[in-house]
Amino acid sequence: MSANSGWSRRDFMSAAAVAGTGALLGLRPGIAAAEPPPETTRLRIPWVHSDCRSPEWAAEELLRAEGFTDVQYLMKDSTQGMSRALASGEADLGGHFAAPVILRIEAGDPVVMLGGEHIGCFELLGSERIRAIRDLKGRTVAVPALDPAPYAFLASMAAYVGLDPRKDINWVNHSADDSMRLLAEGKIDAYLGFPPNPQEFRAKKIGRVVVNSAVDRPWSQYFCCMLYGNKEFVRKNPVATKRALRAIMKSTDLCASAPEKVAKAVVDKGLAKNYDLTLQSLRELPYARWRELDPEDTVQFYSLRLREVGMIKSTPAKIISQAADWSFWRELRRELKA
Repeated sequence: MSANSGWSRRDFMSAAAVAGTGALLGLRPGIAAAEPPPETTRLRIPWVHSDCRSPEWAAEELLRAEGFTDVQYLMKDSTQGMSRALASGEADLGGHFAAPVILRIEAGDPVVMLGGEHIGCFELLGSERIRAIRDLKGRTVAVPALDPAPYAFLASMAAYVGLDPRKDINWVNHSADDSMRLLAEGKIDAYLGFPPNPQEFRAKKIGRVVVNSAVDRPWSQYFCCMLYGNKEFVRKNPVATKRALRAIMKSTDLCASAPEKVAKAVVDKGLAKNYDLTLQSLRELPYARWRELDPEDTVQFYSLRLREVGMIKSTPAKIISQAADWSFWRELRRELKA
């Protein structure tokens, strides 16, 4: 299948039909039709190159069906830039990895967590010397310099098995490409990556998978990416917030039911670079499981891990009380029954 084929409205309708039950273009349409229109017709979503967040990128037609006539995707050079955009009000709503969202809330960003997007996407890839997370003690692990997400997740993983990531691990900053080369040369011991990096490592037979959060417990029992928004946007635009979340959650179902169409869409838009790796990422991630878990459990789990290693001082209860509103997401989970 060519990645150059366009994502036409006809293709979109066809893919939605493949999903079955009519969920993607109007499961229980009377509910949405009975709602008032969104308070704003503009929606700005920040993004970085990470294939796992394809539900947001493939949701444009669904967002338009919800009344958003001006859908903007704002390219950022790092997840830090993405977080800054949401905190400043430059962007309105988007997805981000759970652990770094908690770090930004602790730092005082005016954002609110709205629900879970999908389960498990990060993978720990190691040399033959690394068979388990505990084997990282005294070893060298690479993370990108501009992206706190891998460090936050791997610090959480280390804390879970009793390691102190501040003392027990030698951290170095390298890009994904450099980390791939260094791991192949035996100059680093491990790398924590997000799609499509793990897929590329595996395709080139570099390193071995130590932890795959899509299938390995306990990581597979919690959301990896959360949906969150600028607090002022959510406060002023509750109808728009719910409609935007509905479109993204329908798009999450589309990622599970029609990954080929979604991969074409995000590559054609320039939101992902490689069709084959994007398709592999979509097929491997358990998008269909988003209804099974509670986002509050995810925040409690990662908040405890980050608190154990001194990265935050707040309790999970404080994080949730000051920066979470699950009401929209829980309503939609009931509405969008499988």
